Formats: sequence, structure tokens, C-alpha cells
Amino acid sequence: MRKLLVLIVLAACFLNASAQNISLTTGWKLAVGDSTQWASPTFNDQHWAAVNVAHSWEQEGHPNYNGFGWYRIHVVIPSSLKEKAFLKDSLRINLGSVDDNDEVYLNGKLIGKFGGKTGDIMKGAFYGPRSYTIAANNPAILWDKENVLAVRIYDTGGDGGIYGTNFSIAMADVMDHVNVDTEADFNYGERNSLSKAVKLVTTNHYDYKGKLAFKVTDPETNTVLYEKTNDAAFTIGKPFTYTFEIARLARKSYTINYTFTDEKSGKVLTQTETTPYLLTPYPSAKPKINGAEVFGVRPGNPFLYLIPATGRKPLTYKAEGLPEGLKLDASTGIITGTVAQKGSYPVTFTVSNRLGRKTKEFTIVIGDNIGLTPALGWNSWNAWGLSVDDKKVRTSAKAMADRLSAHGWAYINIDDGWEAEQRQPDGKIVANSKFPDMKGLSDYVHSLGLRMGIYSSPGPRTCGGFLGSWQHEDQDAQTYGDWGIDYLKYDWCAYSEIDPKPDLAGLKKPYQVMRTSLNKINRDIMYSLCQYGWGNVWEWGAEVGGNSWRTTGDIQDTWRSMSSIGFNQDKAAPFSQPGHFNDPDMLVVGKVGWGPSLHNTGLTYDEQYTHISLWSLLSSPLLIGCDMSHLDSFTLNLLTNDEVLAIDQDALGKGANKYVKSDNYQIWVKDLKDGGKAIGLFNLSDKYQTISLNKNDPVLKDYTKFRDVWQQKYIVTTGKTFSAKVAPHGVMLVKVSK
Repeated sequence: MRKLLVLIVLAACFLNASAQNISLTTGWKLAVGDSTQWASPTFNDQHWAAVNVAHSWEQEGHPNYNGFGWYRIHVVIPSSLKEKAFLKDSLRINLGSVDDNDEVYLNGKLIGKFGGKTGDIMKGAFYGPRSYTIAANNPAILWDKENVLAVRIYDTGGDGGIYGTNFSIAMADVMDHVNVDTEADFNYGERNSLSKAVKLVTTNHYDYKGKLAFKVTDPETNTVLYEKTNDAAFTIGKPFTYTFEIARLARKSYTINYTFTDEKSGKVLTQTETTPYLLTPYPSAKPKINGAEVFGVRPGNPFLYLIPATGRKPLTYKAEGLPEGLKLDASTGIITGTVAQKGSYPVTFTVSNRLGRKTKEFTIVIGDNIGLTPALGWNSWNAWGLSVDDKKVRTSAKAMADRLSAHGWAYINIDDGWEAEQRQPDGKIVANSKFPDMKGLSDYVHSLGLRMGIYSSPGPRTCGGFLGSWQHEDQDAQTYGDWGIDYLKYDWCAYSEIDPKPDLAGLKKPYQVMRTSLNKINRDIMYSLCQYGWGNVWEWGAEVGGNSWRTTGDIQDTWRSMSSIGFNQDKAAPFSQPGHFNDPDMLVVGKVGWGPSLHNTGLTYDEQYTHISLWSLLSSPLLIGCDMSHLDSFTLNLLTNDEVLAIDQDALGKGANKYVKSDNYQIWVKDLKDGGKAIGLFNLSDKYQTISLNKNDPVLKDYTKFRDVWQQKYIVTTGKTFSAKVAPHGVMLVKVSK
């Protein structure tokens, strides 16, 4: 889990005697553009603008800017830093997060780039936290003198620059590159018990010996439930493993603190995680039909729909009232075909097994509008980044078919990294060696009753440096149609080279061009605009034919990122409507990583409930971004609550509005097609708190039924208020009806 440190203001001066590091937020300066002179310590940067590195450069006066930029700061590095350190051989420089690629110079000398990776600064995307370590005797360091730290950034698209909270200079510590590996899954036992194995691991060549303290605390009462200390020894390649079991836990999250104290150095490492808790009831063995109540297709275009249903298998499917041209496979629940005649066709689905049968009224709309409810699916980026390949996509599709499709999840979307280096001589785009048969892959996805998506950019290159669709829009749209693509994410990226400072018409233009190209093919392709919310895209996204549009920059798996994005969607919410939805970016639950190395999301379990609840209230596309081959019990439980998903998939298509806002909590309200309302009570504080609404408040007046949507049970309420005790960063999601 990435730790966020509060930054301390620092002038270019010596540290006090007790300080262990240099922390700074002020003193940085920024210039966009590129010059080799800007690395030099003698360059005069007095005319450069001061910048707050808590924010991306878009937020610091450079909206819509992609390309090169430089940050510089002047700082004294005192020798007392080295003298007071236990280890004296290396200096560590932390630079928050880089978006996307970086080169770091200390007094004009290159000391690191790309977080240790290799490549071309203008190709690929090496986004993420940065920490560089150099030898204490490196002549680039001017001890007890002013040093100039210069950071060269190349931003491929979206937010850019260096930003975050972990900016510091310190001596390398004996606890550097030591961590408590908590990546193993929790195991669920009887009577709400939990067990797990954690490891103390290091990449340092140092023999650690000391004590590991283990403590479990109830954050609601601050009561310590379990506490134990163990001897622990480990070194590189020889981890220390600690296995524990916690018995009889209530249905809420607890805090686990791991504290290792090294005997020789006295240094301490503390790491924290929270415990999962399952709220969604397990599906009944009896048949139940899930998913949206409506599905739209354009006349004459291929139709593919899997009836989402749970229950003990085998299930038998039936559909009465299907329009002419469609047929149902009674054993799989997959409906295929084409319909020529426009109209709304009421259909009755029936699913049965040996325990019973269930019916559901459904509407097939053959018309000009598709994507009548937000997309439910998976996107490769937040897990695999540019390392995505055919095998990972097939594995994800099979996992979705086996574990999620019965709840309405339907899209398998390939993000950046699939394109070959060159087009064919006739200009046709082809996939690279990681995807040897894109048509075959699409056919496989379709055989599971799922739909397949792909990624491109209106610029000459994508954010990852692959081929974009610039001046090949018609060809690419036709190729996608030939492959059987059902969804296109169209990411601005290098289009800034075509139009560096677009006005409103310029922002619309590339999306209008591709929309025209997509209209020429005989296939429905959901059109996802990705340009980070520029120009208030929610006001015109539907006008240019978008089925969804990104309202923000890229999300990270932190509370700071998720909450700042999710709780600032109120301006866009009124523009949500069937076929056209706001997209506050993909989900960061489960195992994520943006590349070949994955980790458990940095969101706590309470924060993950908030994430899914808020995105569902907003009528957002829900695009899972985790490793689908590793859906642990909590993540699976989180993603298969049909009542929560029904809020997202409500046919009215409205986004929730921010009804109450305070420093410590917010209440969001969404109107539903059946006349009810979905209400989210969100605790933004770090402590439990009770959140209340008066029953005579207009949002509750005349409503008599209160349903806890996550637990799928009605709440008995008395008195004049509806109140809920909500966990830190957690949520109570209720549906009210008459």
C-alpha cells in the first residue's frame, strides 16, 4: 500500500538537529517546454512560476497540456543528515508520483529515470510513485551547500507532472525496502473468523532480528481485541512468516497493526491493514434473473445478449415476445440475431431449474440509441497496463463468464498496448504479437455471451506510444467492425500534437470524426470518450455521439484519489441520461498494478464499499480494473450484489445529486424509475459517526420502507429521523420506497 506523508514547508536552509529528513512542498518551480539548460544548477529560474506539487500541472495553470515540463527546487542538504543516520552510505530522494515519465537531475547530473525502468521518455507510460537512491559519496551531492534538483517530465495525456504528498530527502534507512507482505487472501472460517499468513520481507542484504508485534483494534470503540509479540528474523530471500486467526468478528472492519522493531539498529517499521467483511448475501439456489430491464440495439445490427441469472445449474432459459430475427439458446441464455424494424419490444424472460422458476419483464429497444444503461465490464489497464496480452484477456473473459456474467457484467475491454508498430501498406491497423488473432479472440468472448472492447486515440499515437487513429478513422472503424468489436475507448493522448490549445470546437472535433466513421459500419460499438473532463465534456458528450465520457483524470487506488474524484461529480450529474453517461474512471478494487506487478488495492474495505456505492449512485460505467483470475471472496462479494448493481443500471439513467455536504459527511440521492430513491450516507472522517436525516425532509417524506441495499434487508426505523452509524470512509446505502 502506498503511504501518504503530510508535507512540511521547508526553506532552503539547514535542518534542526533532531530532523531525520527534508520534507517540502514549497520552493518548487515549473516551466512547460523542454531545454537541456534547465538541468543545469547555474540556470536562472527566477522567472519560473512557483507551483504546488500537491496538484498536477493542469491544476497549476496549464490546463489540457501534454508533453514536456520541468520542475526545479533549490535545497541545502546538511551533513548532519548523514551523521545522525544508522546507515550512512546512501541518500534517498522521494518525488511523490510521476505522470507519466521522468528524468531526475541533481546539480546537472542524471541520477535516475522512469523509476528504474528503461525506455524512451516519449514512449510508453511509466506512471507511478518515485524514489531514487544514490551513494552518499556521489559527487552530485553538495553537502552543506545549496543543491538544485531538476525533474524533466513527459506527459502522454491526462494529468501531468509530479504531484502527491511524499516529497522528501533522507538517508537510506535500514527499513527501506522492508515491508510486511499482506498480499495473501484472508481465509473465512466458522463464526465470522478470519485467518491469514503475512511475511516480513526485504531486498536488503542485512540480517534482521527483532520483535514483530501484532495488534487488532476495533476502530469503533478503540478496544484492543488481540495483541501478541513474536520473535522474528529475516533477510533477503528468507522471509519471516506469521500466521494468525481472529475469531468471532462482527460484520465490520477491524484494524490490524504490524510493528517490527530491529534489535540491532532500534529502527521500527509499522504497517497497517484492515479486515474484510462480507455484506452481500450468497445467491439462492432457486432461479433469479438479474441485470438491467432494458437493452438497446440499432436496426439491422448484430444483437448479443446473455440473460443474467443465478441459481443452481443447470438452468433453462425461455423468452416470450422476442422480435422477429432473434433467437434464444435455451441452455446458455444467449440471444443472438438481428432486428430490422424499429420499436420497443416487451419480452418476458423465464429461468428455471429443478428448484423452481422465475420470470422478469424486459424491454428490447430497436432504435437510434444504444447503451441505455451504463456499461458493466472489465478493462485491462488498471491491472495490466501495457503488459496486456491475448492470454490475460481470455482468462478475464472466462472468469467473467463463470463468476460475474450471471449478475449482468458483460464487457471485456482491451486498453492500450495491443497495436503493432506499423500499419499494413494499405494503411490497415493490425495487432502486435501479443494478440495473434484479434478476430478469434473476439469470437471467443462472444461465444461466452460477452462483448469485447478495444482502445485507440484520435492522435497519431496512444498514451502508451502505440499507433493511434489519426487520419485512419474510417479504416480503423471498419477493422473494429470486422473483428467484432462492441466498445471503443477513444483517448485524447497525442492529439495535443495536432491541436495543442483546443477551443471548444477543437475539443469536439476528433470525437465527431470517429463518430462519423463508426456510423458507417454495420455494428453497434459503444463509444467511450476519454479526454479527462476538458471543456465540461458532460455538456456536449451526447451531442458528439458519446455513450460515456470521462469527467476526470486517471484514478489511483487511494482514498485521496477516489474520494476527490467521486465526491466532485455533482456538476456533471444532471447530464446523465439513457445512452449517455458520466464516467469518473475505472474501478480500483481487487488486485491492481498498471503493469505486470500487482498489489492489493490501497483502498480499505470500507472505502471499497464507498467506491462501488458512489459510482452506482452516479450511474457510472462500472469497469473492473483488477486481475480477473484472482477474484478473492471479498471482491467477488462486492461485485455481485444485484441490488447495488440495479441502482447503477436503473433505466431512468439519472445521476445522483449531492444533497447534503458537510466537512465530515455527505448525502447523495438518486431518483429511480420505480418512484423510489437510492440514498448514500457517506462518512468522510477518520472516525465512526452517526449520520441522520429527518423523515419529514423532502427526500424522505412519504416514504415508509427503508432497505439496506448491501445487506439486502429492510430496516426497522422508529422516531422522527433515519440514522445510521457509518464506519470511517464508509457508507450506508439505502433504497427508500412507499
